[in-house]
Amino acid sequence: MGYAIRTENLIKRYKDKTAVDGLTLSVEEGELIALLGVNGAGKTTTVKMLTCLTKPSGGKAEIMGIDISADPDGVKRLVGVSPQDTSVAENLTVKENLEFMTGIYLPADRTEAVVSRAIESFGLGEFSNKKAKLLSGGYKRKLSIAMAIIGEPKVLFLDEPTLGLDVLARRQLWREIEALKKDMTIVLTTHYMEEAQALADRIVIMNEGSVMAVGTLDELENMTGKKGLEDVFVSIAERME
Repeated sequence: MGYAIRTENLIKRYKDKTAVDGLTLSVEEGELIALLGVNGAGKTTTVKMLTCLTKPSGGKAEIMGIDISADPDGVKRLVGVSPQDTSVAENLTVKENLEFMTGIYLPADRTEAVVSRAIESFGLGEFSNKKAKLLSGGYKRKLSIAMAIIGEPKVLFLDEPTLGLDVLARRQLWREIEALKKDMTIVLTTHYMEEAQALADRIVIMNEGSVMAVGTLDELENMTGKKGLEDVFVSIAERME
């Protein structure tokens, strides 16, 4: 099995800030990694670069062997993204949102089957003819993720997928994300420690645009001598101060 994502010294600078500073990372096909950090750590900017929504200022990155700078259109055909700000068409129904996305990525003769499968997989059946603006926050997030995978991406980016959800809605969405792992590589950004601990094969701890540590929870615990991700995170963060 090869690498789904490879980055080398990836950098994003704005006028007065370096948002991502020398990110070097390899992610295997089928792996779920969590980018963990407080707000402003560089997680969302990393996702925007890897999905070709913003150009890097330096370094390089590949998605399934395709260079993000040399062939951004090729990369976009391989990735799906559910952004931090839930991206759904508020005045379209759940079904219409999914049909619209399917029309972009797949042949027309597959629309009905693919949309039906997505509605069933995410438990959206009773809401299929309801306008998206009438959904709860949790169901909007489900719809956003369903729209992100409708084109059958090789790599899925979920940017703060449970932000603002209550505990029950968050746990339900975790189960949906867990079920996707067998079909695609997933990059999950979060600042919830328990989310990263529950879902990720490996955890990337970021702060102020830099990678502070990478590893499984066991590896990070061994590195710091701490138990539990929260204590691990605090220990690593304090060392960097």
